[in-house]
Amino acid sequence: MKGGKSKAKAADAKLGVRKKATETKKAKNAAKDPNKPKRPPSAFFVFMEEFRKTYKEKHPNNKSVAVVGKAGGDKWKQMSDAEKAPYQAKAEKRKAEYQKSMDAYNKKQAAGDAEEDESDKSRSEVHDDEEDDDGSEEEDDD
Repeated sequence: MKGGKSKAKAADAKLGVRKKATETKKAKNAAKDPNKPKRPPSAFFVFMEEFRKTYKEKHPNNKSVAVVGKAGGDKWKQMSDAEKAPYQAKAEKRKAEYQKSMDAYNKKQAAGDAEEDESDKSRSEVHDDEEDDDGSEEEDDD
């Protein structure tokens, strides 16, 4: 009988660990800000944007994303550094733009946090006043 109980406890422990893992994933997803700028693509992804268009023109019947990706990866590996240079330049340009937008976003977030603290105080004061009004009406009824 003791063996059965210990197995049950082990199963509960495993389930507990799984629940904790899913809870942390949910917390991470909820913490994401939709206004935050997206990270810039690397030189390879800048290349792939252009490569996808040309590949689809040459192979209109191909519906597989994996085939396009594999062909793009093979071509990228075969390219020399001189051929990759324009894509790397575009990627650096996008990275600089991203950095500017992130700086602006961070400044906006810092300013927003200060305003939220002040607004929370005013909200609580207003809310307290409403409770006082409600409480006095109840006392009048008695």
